[in-house]
Amino acid sequence: MLFGPIQADLAVFDKRMSRCMQSESKLISAVAKHILASRGKRLRPALIFLLARGSGYYSPKLHDVAQAIELIHTATLLHDDVVDESDFRRGQDTVNARWSNLVSVLMGDFLFTRAFRVLVETDSSELIKAISTATQRVSFGELRQIEEVANYHLSETEYIRIISDKTASLFSISCESAAILKKARPPVRRRFNQLGENVGIAFQIADDLLDYIGNSDTIGKPPGADLQQGKVTLPLIYALSRSSRKTQAEMLRLLSKPMGKAAMNRVLRFVLQQGGIEYGYATARGYADRALEVVESFPRNKYTRTLLSLVEFSVARDK
Repeated sequence: MLFGPIQADLAVFDKRMSRCMQSESKLISAVAKHILASRGKRLRPALIFLLARGSGYYSPKLHDVAQAIELIHTATLLHDDVVDESDFRRGQDTVNARWSNLVSVLMGDFLFTRAFRVLVETDSSELIKAISTATQRVSFGELRQIEEVANYHLSETEYIRIISDKTASLFSISCESAAILKKARPPVRRRFNQLGENVGIAFQIADDLLDYIGNSDTIGKPPGADLQQGKVTLPLIYALSRSSRKTQAEMLRLLSKPMGKAAMNRVLRFVLQQGGIEYGYATARGYADRALEVVESFPRNKYTRTLLSLVEFSVARDK
């Protein structure tokens, strides 16, 4: 069991999430029940508890932090599903598919407000400020991703910036929160922050790779779904940079219009043949190794050993 040492923390977390999402509104209660039925991996809460307990920076208030960050994350997923017109997530219908886009957006807003209401309980204005900044980064990253849709000249540097904001921001504040609550020195805060940032980047690169090598049973959508939506990710960026002008032109012709199965398979083969998958995994591995270096600096105990496994999981998972 990956999160064995923090099962008690996660049990409390699950109960608090269920209680927090209860409402007198039948609609809100129904949507909340639907969301809770497809519990995610809980990576951010796990990072919070493992790092805090393993490094000696644990505080009971971290349960408020874990709850708030997961509420924010869930809210962003509800909004993402509307933007992406997604019908399926975590093995079940999305909220927008089951109800409507309006319900999905407003439920996301509801969860955002609940998150910051919970954060008030920490009595830490510094923490509220940091999580507000991280949430702003998420929104900025999502907007930048939309801005760069179908930009097949996107650079690897800009791609990393986008996923750093869109995904790694909540990972980084999850790790930094324990140091903030304990009023740790700036170098400690930066070290905790960078641990989460590197895990988050590695996780998103590996997640993007699943669009090329995953399958509907494991990722809940057919391979190539991101490509169909014009999302430009690292495997494609690398493959295009390695190809001849003639091949680039052929790929851009295929990518610039709705693709049938034959065209999609041609692009997927192109990315594979050009080494895009291997490069993506190597890059994700590099960010994970930076995170591992930080974890190795902590005392070796059951929490930090599990934290090492979590970092490995971020780049070597099947869904």
